[in-house]
Amino acid sequence: MKPARSAPLGVVLVNLGTPDAPTPEAVRRYLRQFLSDRRVIEIPPLVWKIILNLFILPFRPKRVAGLYASIWEKSGDSPMRRILREQAMAVQERLQGDFPAMVRVEAAMTYGNPSLPSVLDKLRGEGVEQIVILPLFPQFSATSTAPVYDALQRWTAVQRNLPSLTIIKDYFAHPGYIGALVSSIREYREQHGTSDKLLFSFHGIPQPYADKGDPYPKRCRCTSAHVAQQLGLREDQWAISFQSRFGKQEWVKPYTDVLLEDWAKSGVGSVQVVSPAFSADCLETLEELAIQNQELFLHAGGRSYAYIPGLNTRDDHIKMMVDLVRPSLQAFRQTQGWD
Repeated sequence: MKPARSAPLGVVLVNLGTPDAPTPEAVRRYLRQFLSDRRVIEIPPLVWKIILNLFILPFRPKRVAGLYASIWEKSGDSPMRRILREQAMAVQERLQGDFPAMVRVEAAMTYGNPSLPSVLDKLRGEGVEQIVILPLFPQFSATSTAPVYDALQRWTAVQRNLPSLTIIKDYFAHPGYIGALVSSIREYREQHGTSDKLLFSFHGIPQPYADKGDPYPKRCRCTSAHVAQQLGLREDQWAISFQSRFGKQEWVKPYTDVLLEDWAKSGVGSVQVVSPAFSADCLETLEELAIQNQELFLHAGGRSYAYIPGLNTRDDHIKMMVDLVRPSLQAFRQTQGWD
């Protein structure tokens, strides 16, 4: 006779975060939390506190709220949070076949709601003993993935009875991830045609962070090279760039907006852009890449510009997530004598 199953298994999909509403007040709360993280901003705390409270939070939220309002969904939610919840439901559905009535899959945010600590509390309240945490940042960075580790450490520090915990660092070269990107680009091009250039645009980080050892830029280049190779692209048919910089500090180059403008002025007529660092479409893809950079490229002389949507809830993307978390769940099940 097998022992009774004492508790279900848990999976938490984590993305960066989003404001609760497209309003200056909600954006200000979100930016205060996000920009107060020492992983994100490495300026001396006292100096940064002055800059943040006197020059950023009084003015930036109003402008950013307007940008969020332009992509906010009629349901009253942000695209990122809605997609993350749908991803969690899809992963749960796929895992039920392997772990019937045993798996809880939840969505969480590093900043904003639902917060990672609140989701972990919820799972523990349901008796979950094994939790696999999957940060949905394909390329590890101390500015994105590491804060998930920090939040997890703060949560575990105050727990009396800890669950078994597994965190998946990243998956920048995972065959399922590369395959999903390749398929999404091929399918888009089959429907809309090809372009002179394919641009892999990643969220940027300050150059000093990379100089100190952040592996993010190298992982981004590795992802792009794998995809370009499988697509059979020549070196002159694709490039990599980095977007979303702010402030006067030097960031990892080339910059997406500068490169697009240079291409347009040099005679590149058409560009298609994909953003592999984002597991869900959000402000940086739907507004910055799809709208702002399109206007920049066309104004500089380009003829055609298109953003290829993120992987979001594609079946091959969901399957990759399941493939990443399943081994840890199976291993824990064996330790409990459930097989």
